[in-house]
Amino acid sequence: MKLLEVKNLSIYFKTNLNDQILAASNISFGISKGETLSIVGESGSGKSIIGLSLMKLLPYPLASHGKESEILFHEEDLIKKTGSQMKKIRGKKISMIFQEPMTSLNPFIKCGAQIKESISSKLSSTEKKYKVMQLLEEVEFDDPKKIYDSFPHQISGGQRQRVMIAIAIANEPELLIADEPTTALDVSVEQSLLVLLKKIQRKIGMSIIFISHDLNIVRKISDRVLVMQKGIIEEENAVEEIFLNPKNKYTERLINSSPEPKINEVSLESKILEVCSVDLIYSRKDFIGRKSNFSALQDINISIYKNSALGLVGESGSGKSSLARSILGIEKFTGDIFFNGRNLSSLTKKEKKFFKKNCQLVFQDPFSSLSPRQKIIDIIKEGLDIHESFLTSEEKKERILRIIDEVKLDKSCLEKFPHEFSGGQRQRIALAKVLILEPELLILDEPTSALDISIQKEIINLLLDLQSKRGLSYLLISHDLKVINALADEIVVLKSGKIVEKGKRSDIFQNAKDEYTKSLIHAAYN
Repeated sequence: MKLLEVKNLSIYFKTNLNDQILAASNISFGISKGETLSIVGESGSGKSIIGLSLMKLLPYPLASHGKESEILFHEEDLIKKTGSQMKKIRGKKISMIFQEPMTSLNPFIKCGAQIKESISSKLSSTEKKYKVMQLLEEVEFDDPKKIYDSFPHQISGGQRQRVMIAIAIANEPELLIADEPTTALDVSVEQSLLVLLKKIQRKIGMSIIFISHDLNIVRKISDRVLVMQKGIIEEENAVEEIFLNPKNKYTERLINSSPEPKINEVSLESKILEVCSVDLIYSRKDFIGRKSNFSALQDINISIYKNSALGLVGESGSGKSSLARSILGIEKFTGDIFFNGRNLSSLTKKEKKFFKKNCQLVFQDPFSSLSPRQKIIDIIKEGLDIHESFLTSEEKKERILRIIDEVKLDKSCLEKFPHEFSGGQRQRIALAKVLILEPELLILDEPTSALDISIQKEIINLLLDLQSKRGLSYLLISHDLKVINALADEIVVLKSGKIVEKGKRSDIFQNAKDEYTKSLIHAAYN
């Protein structure tokens, strides 16, 4: 007998015009006790709304289900249950982990207290605290007491996700729904969380529904895989069959969307940027005013060559973003940074403005970096208004149309707003916004981490194409070794603010010397 059976599940959403949108159509699947079923597909395929339907967390009555829809948990239909009846199931028999733990955890309550309030059994306060400490040990924290007394912002992304897992397993649920739980995490942290989930699953015998667009993760964790596209199931099978013998063309396309290693070797001749002996120290004060120093960067020496890409690799807290901020002049550092042979610290005001035009930053999340109140034409034109205000309106329009075509967008997009586009389209808009100024160097901060795997490949190919046409140089910051392998010519590996290894991409991937580098490559490819 199946623990959970979903039969003919259709999900509708009402619009402002009193019409209905069909978000998922006739979805049927089941999951047995102790099994892991992964639901995969691109953004908008309907993966997450199925997870929310199982918890009955959709925005009812704006959301509704078809007449024949059934979600049978222990043969009882969850769709027919009242709110009070669902409260006895949520968090106790069925738990859910969400994609972004920072938005799921209360920023004003310490982590220990948040886990404590999720425990449903009638224990005393002391017994609950003891149970929380046990849970923190179970999710493999070295110092449970420190985590118990920490606020969410005081711990790393991987640690926050472990706290979310502790909350989810507090009542030993029979079914855990994990919705993209590793998307924003470093590759080694992601690996350790997958191992942890499997370990907990074996211990308490729970079933897992794992929702993801990352086929690399799905292959590691699943027993069976359900592939979705545009609200329908395209294929369902055992994990080995899906990857070795896919029946559906869409499944095949997803499997073949993994970034491929860069083929062309570029000649590293003329330096565009040189970082010499850079140190960066942050000063912090505690709640009683005591000052302490934290060394974010220590003796950093790197060079970026014209028409090449340098990949900057490392886990969260390794110093990647601190180095980017130092290059852009946001942080006060010691040492020297040279751009086209000129020391950035000795530039005049006019020269600094020229440097800012010539060195542009592309952010990780295009949705938060693009103004939601501006039309696309105004977002792209903004740089021209600041740096090339002498151009006429017609000349600006001509430049905008040219750049839109170059990033492979239709000119009809110019009168729309950012929310009207997909993640991949927004990243193309973000690229158009910086490329309109014709910079020589782009700092790409995790440019593909928020995108589906097939869209990732499109953006990588676009970046390679732009580099070839424009002679661009890239500083590519990423924790995804596959993206680094597809774009970089040289690689620098950072750990705790220090360079542990650097060299040509092919040398690093084929013959890494440092154990930390080897562990990152192993986590990405095995």
